[in-house]
Amino acid sequence: MKSIAKVSCLCLALGYGFSYTHAATARVATAQQDNTRVQYTSNRPQERLFVSNAVEKQIKRVKSLLTNARLAWMFENCFPNTLDTTVHFDGDDDTFVYTGDIHAMWLRDSGAQVWPYVQLANQDPRLKKMLAGVINRQFKCINIDPYANAFNMGPTGGEWMSDMTDMKPELHERKWEIDSLCYPIRLAYQYWKVTGDTSVFGEEWIQAITNVLRTFKEQQRKEGNGPYKFQRKTERALDTMTNNGLGNPVKPVGLIISAFRPSDDATTFQFLVPSNFFAVTSLRKSAEILRKVNHNEKLAKECSDLAQEVETALQKYAVYNHPKYGKIYAFEVDGFGNQLLMDDANVPSLLAMPYLGDVDINDPIYQNTRKFVWSEDNPYFFKGSAGEGIGGPHIGYDMVWPMSIMMKAFTSQNDQEIKECIEMLMKTDAGTGFMHESFHKNDPKNFTRAWFAWQNTLFGELILKLVNEGKVDLLNSIDIQ
Repeated sequence: MKSIAKVSCLCLALGYGFSYTHAATARVATAQQDNTRVQYTSNRPQERLFVSNAVEKQIKRVKSLLTNARLAWMFENCFPNTLDTTVHFDGDDDTFVYTGDIHAMWLRDSGAQVWPYVQLANQDPRLKKMLAGVINRQFKCINIDPYANAFNMGPTGGEWMSDMTDMKPELHERKWEIDSLCYPIRLAYQYWKVTGDTSVFGEEWIQAITNVLRTFKEQQRKEGNGPYKFQRKTERALDTMTNNGLGNPVKPVGLIISAFRPSDDATTFQFLVPSNFFAVTSLRKSAEILRKVNHNEKLAKECSDLAQEVETALQKYAVYNHPKYGKIYAFEVDGFGNQLLMDDANVPSLLAMPYLGDVDINDPIYQNTRKFVWSEDNPYFFKGSAGEGIGGPHIGYDMVWPMSIMMKAFTSQNDQEIKECIEMLMKTDAGTGFMHESFHKNDPKNFTRAWFAWQNTLFGELILKLVNEGKVDLLNSIDIQ
């Protein structure tokens, strides 16, 4: 997701690894023939940043149910990857989470990385405490700067301090993305629903949701352009913004501007539709927390009213009547009538909206959109001899993101389609046992980011979900070793 050079097949010689000093040493998985069954050795690091007994029990349980040795091996490598390699928990109330090979904390990535562990929080008090620490840290980050997407562990500065925006030493990057404020709410809400713990909803939370509301309203652009600008000296057009840092014009219609996409690429038409859908559900979750936990009706009403306004605007401006697919959701709009028809692999995406709970999976407009985005009518759908899926301009032509294949499986109601997705993910790991940011449609050994914890943990989340839904037989019918 971040600006990282492509990793060639030479990565396979180096393998995957991590250390506290960032000097990674490889532990390459080995496969040995034992009669007719291939045996795989775990690729998990021996030194692990965080160990959860509940997570380890799930790994053992799932492995005992899976007869496909390769799939069991990949699950064991991927599901705990966030805990093994990226979680820095102080043992009390603060948790800083790397994305993987970039040692900064993205609000989006960190929220998504620990998400699959929330369901196990009641089985492991230390895991529960660590998750509360992530939420606490995220609220603190929002209160440092609600426009920032990524943060340093401390006020250390970094490579983007020269960006022409209001940088602070605590910030790794200051690209305004709606979803950066939504993922912390999604995580905190689910944590509360699972555990019943309201301790995370104190003064830091009240200040954070106040900042979220202010920022969302500023970026509706109803009362001028607002305080946010962003420019970067770069050869890459999508890493900066047009019009002196304000981006392309919009007509104030109730939608919220997202200067950048979840890929950290600049938007074309700044009303990013999937992220506005995410804002609606996040605001409604916030309103519920504020009413039931904080008994703050004033802030709750502000959240509910804004959610309704954005939802109404989406119904009016986000739908396009496609000559082939019928009514579909556009990816971006500007309120003037311009619409961008595409999808990007990064979540929130059009494909992933039911996964996030932003639209009903049976919504006919969504189903039409799903057909569109998984087709060659989507400019960023790529299909080759190795696999097919959605990519995006962040990496460019012909590079498929495994995240899109996972989202297809998460949003599928067809067992055969799910099976095909899992098979494709297994065939395109380049023999590493891990997911990557992207792979070339004709050559899985040409991939980006050997260490990308979100994609790894998401794969584990998908397999665990399928096991828990009683689809073990489906998984065991896969014949890939």
